[in-house]
Amino acid sequence: MTSSPSRFLATLLLLVFGFIGAASAAAEREYVLGPGDIVRITVFQNPDLTTETRVSENGTLTFPLIGSIVVGGQSTTKAENTIATRLREGGFVLMPQVNVLPMQIRGNQVAVLGQVNRPGRFPMETANLRLTDMLAIAGGISPNGADTVVLVGVREGKQIRREIDIPALFMNGDLANDAVVSGGDLIYVHRAPVFYIYGEVQRAGAFRLERGMSVMQGLAVGGGTTARGTIRGLRVHRRGADGVLKVIEPELDDLLQVDDVIYVKESLF
Repeated sequence: MTSSPSRFLATLLLLVFGFIGAASAAAEREYVLGPGDIVRITVFQNPDLTTETRVSENGTLTFPLIGSIVVGGQSTTKAENTIATRLREGGFVLMPQVNVLPMQIRGNQVAVLGQVNRPGRFPMETANLRLTDMLAIAGGISPNGADTVVLVGVREGKQIRREIDIPALFMNGDLANDAVVSGGDLIYVHRAPVFYIYGEVQRAGAFRLERGMSVMQGLAVGGGTTARGTIRGLRVHRRGADGVLKVIEPELDDLLQVDDVIYVKESLF
């Protein structure tokens, strides 16, 4: 049984557009050259043109026969085409096949600092890397890290600062906020918010404050009261936005706030 011409044509179009889409996605992920990068440039069957050079601060490099050429901000494929065009138009090589290979990536780096497992500066080895990509490269957020990450950088000549809720990206499917990073960006993961508990509890100390955590849940994290402890007369010491310390008597289902201190008294009976 043979397929109808229309079905064959539809299948062919799907294959073609699928290939174009895959090629486009691959192109978007290509590394983009930046200042400080060291590249090795070769021209097929022209070994005397092999050059290892550095991209200058203004995005240019020097290549034999054609001199200075702008490659900063170009993908490696675009840079290859640019060099090949100059060689062909100058009459130096009839049909140049150029290869640009980054040897040391220094221009497009992103700093990831704070509560990550491997802080440092990391090269952007492909284009269109996102915030979560860089966090993964840095080993992910450490157990002490906050859920909200700060991204600082420059876009169109203006300083930007964004706070991005990482769990919301995946729990709510809000991937539009997974920002594309740029060379020179800084990603900072602050220490997770904590609360404190002391007095007649099984485990006194500082604990991570989870979202929507109630006073009762805070007590549970501390292992509950001791045999001598009581939740009657429970106190929470809380510092307000004005810096004034207040002592309140909360309900068990009240929500805890950052740096709250729960005090469990000893029972008198």
